[in-house]
Parts: sequence; structure tokens; C-alpha cells
Amino acid sequence: MKLASLTVDGVRRSGVVNESERTVTVLPAAVGTVDDIVRGGPRALDAVRAAVPGETLALSGVRLESPLHRFNRDILCTGWNYWDHFEESRGRREGQDPAERPRHPTFFTKGPGTVIGPTDDIAYDPGLSAQWDYEAEIALVIGRDGRSIPEEKALDHVFGWLVANDVSQRDLQRAHGGQWLKGKSIDATMPLGPWLTTADEIDDLTGLRVQCEVNGRLLQNATGGQMAFSVPRIIAELSHGMTLRAGDVILTGTPSGIGSARDPQIFLGDGDLIVTRVTGLGELRNRVRRTRLT
Repeated sequence: MKLASLTVDGVRRSGVVNESERTVTVLPAAVGTVDDIVRGGPRALDAVRAAVPGETLALSGVRLESPLHRFNRDILCTGWNYWDHFEESRGRREGQDPAERPRHPTFFTKGPGTVIGPTDDIAYDPGLSAQWDYEAEIALVIGRDGRSIPEEKALDHVFGWLVANDVSQRDLQRAHGGQWLKGKSIDATMPLGPWLTTADEIDDLTGLRVQCEVNGRLLQNATGGQMAFSVPRIIAELSHGMTLRAGDVILTGTPSGIGSARDPQIFLGDGDLIVTRVTGLGELRNRVRRTRLT
């Protein structure tokens, strides 16, 4: 299933998207939001299935929101998870280059206030940063609590998959002691969606194609098979001694093609249109809009 979030008559509701027919079935209010479904386990999914078919709307007539709105904690993220991306930035990290390729996944977090919907404007304040960069990613949502999850059982804990763009401010990312939180946590800068595709719909992550276009120019184009560390490895290492809970969102890294690693560099500006897509998971279309953040 593809679970979407939308507001109907002033109330946030969940829905099931039929992508081929370009429709969304609005679920009864009693089913709850997508956040409720994720935390509700198999019974919640059974309630969704029982409610379909139901009231159906054309996708063209609704505005989808971020599928998730209630976060347990910061968004959990994986850095340097495509070797071509790791190598393209070598020597460009302003003294923050590791001596060698990491032997374990690199983790950081982003504030939940970064999250916006699949067609919302990305906040942009040139007074805050001069280096706004794009990063197309596959995101996942944990559906079952677990700590020290074995790699071979890791995918059993995944509820579903989304598209994300980890829009970053490179100068802020470099300016605060070599850690990335500040340059990754600016409000209203990370589109997420367009819906939450349940895990049963995706058989092979390695074949998913991750792309990012800026103003019609394709700048990132890779597959999940090019990840340095697999999703099961990411979940196993992240959960080692640390409980992952239903509703946690994990980003799995971006491929090469980022703006700061290009020559000449490409940074985002007011009015730019970013299209982020992953095959089988949908597409985000977000306009960069000047917004006062300081």
C-alpha cells in the first residue's frame, strides 16, 4: 500500500493512493493518521485494508502533506553511504576529510522541524547560508521496536519507504566543530513523501533508482545497489545497544552529484525547482522560496 496524509474539512486524515489511477481513498477518521497506522502494527494495517474501497478523490484535487508528522526523536541519517559520493568530495571538506573510507556507517541527525511535504516550498534564507545543497535519498520508517537487531532480521523491522531530500547548508555544516547537526537542521528544508510505501511492495532495494533534478537538469542518478553499507547493515549498527522505535525515520545516504562537489559548484537559490524521485516510491516537487529564518 501507499499511505498518504492529507487534510479533509480541516482534519488530518490518512489515505491509500492508487498511483496508476491517480486517486486517493480517504480512510475513516477512526483509522487515525499515518503515524497511528505505523505504530499500530498488523491490526492497524488490517483496519486500513478493511476500509478500502471507500471515499475516493483525484490526486490532482488534493494537496498531499508529509506522510509523517509525529516524530519520536530527530531524523536519523547516514552519511557517506555511496562511495562515489564519498570520493567526489575528497579534498573539498575544508579539513574534515577522514584519512580513509569509513569501516562502519557514519550517522548524524536532523531536527524534525526540517520536515515538509512533497510539494511544499523549501525555506531559503541567503542571510543564513550561502551554500544550499541538494541530496536525494531513500528513507525508511521503522515499524517495530528493536535493539541490537541482527542484520539478517533488520528488514523485518521496516514498515515502509519514502523519498527524501536532505537539503544541507554546507558552510554551516563545516563551521561547527566538524559535526553536521547545524548544517542539516534548518527549519522547513527537508521534503519527505510523497507517500509511505509499505515494505511488502518493495522486493529489491538495490534496483531502486535515486534521482535529483534541479530546474530540469539531472544532477544525481544512482541505484540503491551502489550503497556502501546495505540497509540491513545500517539498521543493525544503528540499533546496536540503542532501541529503534516504531515511527523512527532513517535516511540512507545520497549518491554522487551534489552541488558542492561540482566544478563549478552549484548551489540552490530562490525560485529553483527540485524534483526528487525514487523508482517505485514516487516523486517530490519542491520550489526553493526565499524565507526569513533569522
